Amino acid sequence: MGKMFDVLQKLEREKTADQKKEEPAIVTDPENQVLDNKIVSFFAPSSMVTEQFRRLRTHIIQPNQQNSPKTIMITSTLSGEGKSLIAINLAIIIAVEMQSHALLVDCDLRNPSVSRLFGLKDTKGLSNYLLGETEIPDLLIKTSIDKLNIIAGGPLQENPVELIGSERMKNLLQELKSRYKDRYIILDCSPLLATTEPTVLTEMADGILLVIKSGKTPRESIQQALKLLNKDKIMGIVLNSMEYRTKALIQRHFGTNRYYHDYHYSKTHPEPDNWEKAAFILKDIKTMLLKLVTRK
Repeated sequence: MGKMFDVLQKLEREKTADQKKEEPAIVTDPENQVLDNKIVSFFAPSSMVTEQFRRLRTHIIQPNQQNSPKTIMITSTLSGEGKSLIAINLAIIIAVEMQSHALLVDCDLRNPSVSRLFGLKDTKGLSNYLLGETEIPDLLIKTSIDKLNIIAGGPLQENPVELIGSERMKNLLQELKSRYKDRYIILDCSPLLATTEPTVLTEMADGILLVIKSGKTPRESIQQALKLLNKDKIMGIVLNSMEYRTKALIQRHFGTNRYYHDYHYSKTHPEPDNWEKAAFILKDIKTMLLKLVTRK
């Protein structure tokens, strides 16, 4: 039994080593990334807003459960409801706090915004791959956040539905899912009522999050959007941009109207002080100036 156990262990080590060798090369360009300050889970990890992303992650991802979703599609009813920021902040929480590999894929080929929010321009992306112009090693972009990679949307296309519904798209997701057992793939998709792509992607995703904007999204639009989705895959609805006009309302809904670092939530991820925030801003300004000089 002892020899058999040793042989099995050796085979497992060789299998793991082979998987690591097959992992495609990653484009590393963190110095040129100017993160949007709306990415609160990075700039304000101890804020009440970031805590809501932790709560969202806890509700939809149960790592110990066998059928916990690994490919999550995030869409909205209409445009301008903040789905991309929800997707980015959720991906950061997964990478930083779960210490799991997170891959954020911009599937909105009509209006890609993930690369813009990360400060990247003229980047090859998903549309290039689906057209057969590039392969996986040229797609993956390593961010400045450990274990978080992104795939940009790429150049705008006239036939996004055909590209998203292609066999190449299905094969890509299967390939990406097989790389790491603990990898979570977040698909930032186009709005549901305005485009057809989310309906196509529904079949490829394990779970779906629908983002709606407080005070903007009509109830009838939400009901219509829900009819277009596979109800068995709907993990929840995210109410975004909720405004509380008084501290009393904030206290009632969140238990406090202060940052969570007052309650020692930030021992692991402390809130950046003013000097650290200023350093982030100066770094962004420096990067932007360098880009302007290079263009000239």
